Amino acid sequence: MGGTANQIKNFIIDVDGVMTDGTFTYTADGKTAKVFGSDDSDGLALIKDFVNIHFITGDKRGYPITEKRIKTDMKMKLDQVSTIERADWIEAHYGLNESIYMGDGIFDAMVFDRVAYAIAPSNAIFLAKEHADHVTKASGGHGAVAEACFHIAEKFFEPLDPLNLKLNNSHSVWDDNN
Repeated sequence: MGGTANQIKNFIIDVDGVMTDGTFTYTADGKTAKVFGSDDSDGLALIKDFVNIHFITGDKRGYPITEKRIKTDMKMKLDQVSTIERADWIEAHYGLNESIYMGDGIFDAMVFDRVAYAIAPSNAIFLAKEHADHVTKASGGHGAVAEACFHIAEKFFEPLDPLNLKLNNSHSVWDDNN
């Protein structure tokens, strides 16, 4: 584990439990909602010129909810990837040595041991936190991804001063409906 700015080209993010608080809302009709945080898309906007950002999910039943938030609202890349096939998927599409991966689950620990750098939110399962290079103070769905973006910028690229952020056109936020 560990990488340099020259190597780091990708930020791969597991959706459920990282972009969301991990809660699935069910009714008799099935899965109806997921809770996404409000600051994460702004944090991603700040680093999108430094790294390729790609989301993955293993959630088949909730995919339309995730697709609406990630692909439609945020206009980001999203793929459905089995939790046990993620390291191989990252290797095939991006390269493990060039990728940061952020996840929270049992099987994410296996990915963490193979990528250049691994990040877990504070509410990740103990196994993920033990294998992560960095654990955020914030939990999934509550700013963990935004916090990770500041950490990535400082560690691999250029620090972001949260009190003096200057955004050019290429760093614009997604839209007013984060």
